[in-house]
Amino acid sequence: MARYKGPVCRLCRREGMKLFLKGAKCFTDKCPVEKRNFAPGQHGKDRRAKVVGYGLQLREKQKTKRIYFTLENQFRNYFEKAARKPGVTGELLLQQLERRLDNVIYRLGFATSRRQARQLVRHGHIDVNSRRVNIPSFQVSTGDEIQVREKARKLTVVEGASEFSSHQPVVPWLEVDRDNLKGRVLSLPKREDIATPVNEQLIVELYSK
Repeated sequence: MARYKGPVCRLCRREGMKLFLKGAKCFTDKCPVEKRNFAPGQHGKDRRAKVVGYGLQLREKQKTKRIYFTLENQFRNYFEKAARKPGVTGELLLQQLERRLDNVIYRLGFATSRRQARQLVRHGHIDVNSRRVNIPSFQVSTGDEIQVREKARKLTVVEGASEFSSHQPVVPWLEVDRDNLKGRVLSLPKREDIATPVNEQLIVELYSK
């Protein structure tokens, strides 16, 4: 499957804000957004065009895709599913993205970034309801129990992530047992529970044209 393999810090610089794609590095002075807060490329410093209308909507979509590490077709499928359901389309879109297994692993604090969480899932280190799941886009449901497999609990990345997130709050729709590296989905995420800096209405407007 195709995926972005380039330097993720360029993505943050392109959006002009921290997307927290690099884990702990994003909280240090080494973060490129802190040192070079302009678009990447030869003309990054000079390109300061005002973004309005379609450009604003496109940037919002690109930013959301990059935060959750999804490709264009996959993201479009999420939107179409949300549009077919009763309710607020933008909120339903974000709800699907939040329910991705790699995002849930990140939210529980078992990984320092969604990219790292994706790797843990792909390598078969995660169980959902006592069954191994290696699909990052797997959609969790209310009542699901997620845990790091026994053999993976001593991995350096897992131990580092657990220490890094030990003093950070967990989102209200999840419950976590940090000692046993397991968590449970208490409910489906509501819009007020999603702190991702996204204006989902702009995405809806873009796809509705």
